[in-house]
Amino acid sequence: MSTGTVVERTLGSLRDNRAFRLFWFSNLFFFGGVWTQTLVLGWLAYETTHSDFLVAVFTAVRLAPLLLGPFAGAFADRHNRVRLLIIAASWALVAVSAVATLASLGRATYWVLVLGGFAIGLAQSPSQPARASLVMDLVGRQNLSNANALNSMALNMTQVIGPAVGGLMITGLGAPAALWVSTFWYAISLATLLPLRRYGRVVGGHAESAIRMVTSGLRELARNRLASTALLITLAANTLLWPVAQSFMPVFAHESLGLDAAGLGWLLTCAGVGGLGGSLVIAWLGDFRFKGGMFIVGTATWGLLWSVFALSHSVVVSFVVMTAIGVMSAAFGVLQTTLVLMTTPESLHGRALGVQELAIGIMPAASLVLGAFSEHYGVGITTFVSALLLVLLVAVLASWTPALLRYGGSRATERTTVAP
Repeated sequence: MSTGTVVERTLGSLRDNRAFRLFWFSNLFFFGGVWTQTLVLGWLAYETTHSDFLVAVFTAVRLAPLLLGPFAGAFADRHNRVRLLIIAASWALVAVSAVATLASLGRATYWVLVLGGFAIGLAQSPSQPARASLVMDLVGRQNLSNANALNSMALNMTQVIGPAVGGLMITGLGAPAALWVSTFWYAISLATLLPLRRYGRVVGGHAESAIRMVTSGLRELARNRLASTALLITLAANTLLWPVAQSFMPVFAHESLGLDAAGLGWLLTCAGVGGLGGSLVIAWLGDFRFKGGMFIVGTATWGLLWSVFALSHSVVVSFVVMTAIGVMSAAFGVLQTTLVLMTTPESLHGRALGVQELAIGIMPAASLVLGAFSEHYGVGITTFVSALLLVLLVAVLASWTPALLRYGGSRATERTTVAP
């Protein structure tokens, strides 16, 4: 296979679909803003308090809007998804501008950071079901894995650029300048969404209330073995390890590795480089077989790599392992959404992704618990134990639903999705 053919296959959805191309660029700049402000606000929270637990409290508040996932999913099923994303991008622009202004005036106290993180979270988290379900609307089922991988590639590109830029700007120009960069990126994301206003169709005529839509969706998902298992693995990962990645990287950087803000930025950049590589591989594979198997094995391997990182005090080893963690995170991050969409009917996509968002929403509470353990036992031991527990739970869930290991997304295999 020639290099040109490989590139064309990998970038298929971007090359052939103008609407998805605009959406992809919007995501690129939106998550560029997310990663920059996540690093800056997290660093400021730690620098202000020097407390593992208070950093975890900040993260918990910032991620609390994830708990709105099921209702956000119901809105995504009954309203125009592009309009919802335009509202979210506009809110993010206003919220980050307000925090950046207060930081520039020297008034960014710890509680200002907490409230600012919550306001920014209100723009990011509730919009995710609409953002993820819009992908299938734009590209169709056959191109879903490729398009989700390309979206993950955009996320990881911003993870490469955002933390590095944020860390360097904290060191060189100060935190307010880095926050203003986030504001600029959100503005570009909003401008790129505006041409898509005629897309984002509503599937079905949902006349019932949002509460009825949520409860009926939960009943359907409970009967769907493949979707339920994928969502349970998402829940386990977001209980045990994603809080570590979201909350404790400044602590690892400072206490275990002796890094400054720029060093933290490069550490997170390693994860972004790995995630970018993993996403490119999945994009190149396209509509491949055994998506479920890659999801399960990749998630378990991701957990094992975190257990190695938790015990490392070597900067070189930590950077290498973090890159590998990024590679394996692509198998989890890309395929969790792909599997949820493929194993559920189109009319349920928003609510299914809303439940996925709720599973991610366990992070605030999990961050507090892990933060309390870290305060007493250290961040390394806490992460090591959490990582091994995740590997164990993934193995148990894979044994409960062995069909997921063989699942490839074809219509023929969907007969196995309903539990007896």
